[in-house]
Amino acid sequence: MDALAPGLYVVATPIGNLGDLGERAAAVLRAASLVAAEDTRTLRRLARRVEVAAPALSLTEHNVEARIPRLLAAARKGAVALTCDAGTPLVADPGARAVEAAHAAGVPVFAVPGPSALAAALSVAGFDAGDVRFPGFPPRASGRRRRWLAEAARGTRTLLFFESPRRLAATLRDAAAALDDPPAAVCRELTKRHEETVRGRASELAERFAGTRGECAVALDLRGWAERADERDLRAYLAEMREAGARRAAAAALAARRFGVPRARAWEAWPEEDAPAANARRC
Repeated sequence: MDALAPGLYVVATPIGNLGDLGERAAAVLRAASLVAAEDTRTLRRLARRVEVAAPALSLTEHNVEARIPRLLAAARKGAVALTCDAGTPLVADPGARAVEAAHAAGVPVFAVPGPSALAAALSVAGFDAGDVRFPGFPPRASGRRRRWLAEAARGTRTLLFFESPRRLAATLRDAAAALDDPPAAVCRELTKRHEETVRGRASELAERFAGTRGECAVALDLRGWAERADERDLRAYLAEMREAGARRAAAAALAARRFGVPRARAWEAWPEEDAPAANARRC
């Protein structure tokens, strides 16, 4: 391999199976003058496999700001590798701030792609991978988690997130409550010996994975929920327009433009008069 130009190399590392480390990634790790990692204990195992001699620098949520100057100083003189616990850096880890700082300082940033838990989960979940939202990890408290799920689900067809095995069942129950029990896929221990991907309704999987172990990614198929949510929003808007005294034709035209639906659909969604009022007029 040719000598590496100075800069920050964002290196993807295996998410479980060490055999997934690419040849270029291994060569960059061996040639680097410094290797930054969220957890240097995880890095040591990989370093022994590919004979990495460079010192390791811990880069966590709590110390990343303080250690960025050392990282950039080394990257101006030689090749610095930025890794994470597993997979592609910057996906739900603090490395993003180091890359942002490198760009701001004019330090070259290079991609060394490879394993990614996000891409791996999408590939085996079997849901729509063309419209995906990945908001990271859900909040720990159930109430906040339900609001987070409802907000994250808006405007996307597939929602993908990581979750602790200790909270997986509770989060799946919250997804069932907040999102009308959508089809879900739990991708557990990807690329490892006990890897499994199980699909079913969120409520069903909550029972299946109660007390589970291992790293988990969850994908939710929101196509049906999104359509129902859009219909609810459309009907709520038209109900407000009717309450305000708007005429049906005018309200349907406005709603069609606002929600991007045919005017005929908006016309059909116009709320009927409630039964007591109708009965009163007949008396």
